[in-house]
Amino acid sequence: MQHAHSARWIDETSRGSDTICVVLPLDGMCYTRIGQTSGMTAPRKSDGPRGIAMAAAIAPSVRVDAGAAKAEATSAILVVDDVVKRFDTPEGFLTALDHVSLSVAPGEFVGVIGPSGCGKSTLFNVIGGLLDGYEGTVQVAGERMRGPHAAIGMIFQEESTFPWRTVVDNVAFPLEIAGLPKRERYERAQHFVRLVGLDGFERRYPAELSGGMRQRVSMARTLAAQPKILLMDEPFAALDEQTRLLLGDKVLQIQQQLKQTTLLITHNITEAVQLSDRILVMTYRPGRVKRIVDIKLPRPRSSEIVSSEAFGRYVAQIWSDLREEASRGLTDEEARTLREGEDR
Repeated sequence: MQHAHSARWIDETSRGSDTICVVLPLDGMCYTRIGQTSGMTAPRKSDGPRGIAMAAAIAPSVRVDAGAAKAEATSAILVVDDVVKRFDTPEGFLTALDHVSLSVAPGEFVGVIGPSGCGKSTLFNVIGGLLDGYEGTVQVAGERMRGPHAAIGMIFQEESTFPWRTVVDNVAFPLEIAGLPKRERYERAQHFVRLVGLDGFERRYPAELSGGMRQRVSMARTLAAQPKILLMDEPFAALDEQTRLLLGDKVLQIQQQLKQTTLLITHNITEAVQLSDRILVMTYRPGRVKRIVDIKLPRPRSSEIVSSEAFGRYVAQIWSDLREEASRGLTDEEARTLREGEDR
């Protein structure tokens, strides 16, 4: 079994028969479903955080901390309240997130930007249910969440398409695991393939697609599960700048059409301003919210807006905040490298 960090949860000896091992959170336990069999094996641990993420995207029910009190009525669909996350390292406890709070309204697109080491990915994993052991709360639609859940879909930087499945079969995969009838799941899969602009490529395999097209397959697969909230962790980081801008246009079109609540983690200031309604600027370690910038650019938007004067002002403002934090990170990295060299 490969580890789920590659997002391919397969018994290598069974690839020819398309036997898939997927961890599903059911009744608070994790079970493995093999291929088309209706039975479940004995409970077992998942193969890592990416395995949990896929399970969350396709699980038919939400895993909720039943003992938690419901939040007061609010217009926000996502509320992160005073979250603190520390890691135990050989050098002592490291605070990755330090009293981070944010709220996201239904249909809002929020960008989170900061230097390396600011805790962006830690925040992403906490919200997505991939990390526990933190202080504070995460609530989705008024429910306090602990662990992975179907309300949140996640798209990662890493390649996550199944290479032996066609585009439409990749997109239909979570619907197959959820037990939708074949006709219904393929109709829905076809809809989302068209939505991401891949109509005509339904029967192609990932190896026949560009990197940007493969990421659109991942996006279609996640959206097909109809999550309340979409988390995107630098999904276009491996792509060239021109492709990123054009895919940004596609993301904007999809978000406008679906009114999809989205949280984007990125290092790219241009990408954040192009896509977001608001941007959270985070400090270097420990990660705190340094500033929230409202992006008051007209919608619908396209990549053409990047040449506007207003766009340039937002980029300059955010870089002004980020430059200090990035400098702190660079200084810290240099000092750590020197210490490691002296210890050798």
